[in-house]
Amino acid sequence: MSDCVDIVSIQHEYGIWGGTDGEHVLDFVNALRVPAIATLHTVLRTPTPGQRAVLAELVASVEATVVMSRSAATLLATAYGVDPRRLEIIPHGVPDLPLVDPEAIKPALDLVGRRVILSFGLLGPRKGYELAIDALPDVVAAHPEALYVIVGATHPDLVRREGEAYRNGLVARARAHGLGDHVRFVDRFVGRVELSRWLEAADVFVTPYLNLDQIVSGTLSYAMGAGRAIVSTPYAYASELLADGRGLLVQPGSPALLGRALNNVLEDGDLRAAMGRRAYEHSRQMVWSSVGLDYGRLIARVSGDRRGAVLASTMAAVGA
Repeated sequence: MSDCVDIVSIQHEYGIWGGTDGEHVLDFVNALRVPAIATLHTVLRTPTPGQRAVLAELVASVEATVVMSRSAATLLATAYGVDPRRLEIIPHGVPDLPLVDPEAIKPALDLVGRRVILSFGLLGPRKGYELAIDALPDVVAAHPEALYVIVGATHPDLVRREGEAYRNGLVARARAHGLGDHVRFVDRFVGRVELSRWLEAADVFVTPYLNLDQIVSGTLSYAMGAGRAIVSTPYAYASELLADGRGLLVQPGSPALLGRALNNVLEDGDLRAAMGRRAYEHSRQMVWSSVGLDYGRLIARVSGDRRGAVLASTMAAVGA
């Protein structure tokens, strides 16, 4: 492989590499004869000894490690003892979408006349969708046109263990609240173009996640890239990215608090527009062309030549 590859980019998530705590990633790294960089999609605040050891050895074995937030870099330095000079912060990439009025997009998705609250991503019990559904009766009482749309398939690991029991439970929960006309499930994986339309049609995006240590969220990143008003629980990534008025944070566990926050945003068009605009402006550094340039510069530095930077510049020029 060293004859045709200059550098290897490793995407690290504990669950995808196999072995105890994903330890097989170390076998892969140790077999390389070219430089490598690692991008960490998860940094656990309270790892097991095995998880800590695997991540520490991975970081020590590569030329550079990329994280997607300042909080992830701080956690690696303080809890894992990683030298901050070995870390690069490159944001989670997002599509370069125009900032559009949701009302212009709603007709194509049969959403005319609705105030759309959106969540998307793989369904699972740590996403807090139960909290959002439990908050909806108060929202619907104030906004009878409100519709909560959950876009995405159930996580495949969950399907293997229990089929669609989790999704069916969410459907039953909505029915028990009398929300049959106010909750819609798009229960499949959607491609980039369709996902962009759903994001652009949303009045409010909500991530009611229960794990407050979550260090990265692609769904939150994409919602910012679409310029949506965002309501979220204060997990680590949301607390960082939604600072300075870019979103509204609500403590987890209280449907009443979440419902109140959603009502405040739905009632105030100026607030929605201001939050969305701030999120959109912040996300310009996150569009893929910018992220590609960041990776190109890093690759050029690690590999000792300018080919990575030239490639990234070409990607930016064509809007990749």
